[in-house]
Amino acid sequence: MAQVSPYLNFQRTCEEAFLFYKSVFGGEFMNGIMRFSNMPDHCKPGDENLVMHVALTIPGGTTIMGSDFPDSFGEFKKGNDFSLAIAAESEAEAKKLFSALGEGGVVEMPLDKAPWGALYGQLKDKFGISWAVNYQYETVPQS
Repeated sequence: MAQVSPYLNFQRTCEEAFLFYKSVFGGEFMNGIMRFSNMPDHCKPGDENLVMHVALTIPGGTTIMGSDFPDSFGEFKKGNDFSLAIAAESEAEAKKLFSALGEGGVVEMPLDKAPWGALYGQLKDKFGISWAVNYQYETVPQS
């Protein structure tokens, strides 16, 4: 069964926020803090040190995820500062959930192979809620 986690977007304060959350809740960052500079093909000048992805697993098993929202992503406003992230257990489950949640909604990023070795896509459902669906391959599939 897929896991659902809150995903928070920030205006250049993600690292500060997550260090604060870690001090409040405890827990550990999964795989450290990934920066936009880790993916040079997707990094705009000036965004190198911004947080591309961070995941904090807090005691009890909940994971809070987040990133900075660079200007190149568009206007940061209430409504795009939060989404729900789904970690699917299989490629088939990711496709099924993405398709079902997208019915009557708007696909913002089609479900496709991502540079971090996953099947990934983003959408807003018919109620305006943002979802990110991710299935992490154990080995990166060949194109």
